[in-house]
Amino acid sequence: MNILLMIHSILRWVILLVAVIAIVVFLVSWLRRSQLQGVDRGLMSGFSGLMDLQATLGIVLLVWSGLAGVGFPRYRLEHAFIMVLAAVVAHLSARWKNADEPIRYRNYFLIILASLALVLIGISVLPGAFTR
Repeated sequence: MNILLMIHSILRWVILLVAVIAIVVFLVSWLRRSQLQGVDRGLMSGFSGLMDLQATLGIVLLVWSGLAGVGFPRYRLEHAFIMVLAAVVAHLSARWKNADEPIRYRNYFLIILASLALVLIGISVLPGAFTR
């Protein structure tokens, strides 16, 4: 189980790196009114895929450690719920797949910001929150 927790912990930094890159790319592309590239779709898909992987690892850790004796304290359930919600928000990009480029870039940018805001809220409910 420690290996899963380690992967879950390392993956958060990968997600943050991809999110920062995506925020910069989508903001610049939105302001320049650029044409959507395949790389841009891949960046958004990569972000949502990483969020899915993180949520899946988190759910496995929650259930596994919960049944192994740690239990299911409220803060762990709140963390899980908020993080799954953040992963769902990351998938909202599919809603605008046929929209014009500026609208897509704007919405991709806002989706990533909203997802990261939920991640920060989800982390803040944990004991020790940002000191881990």
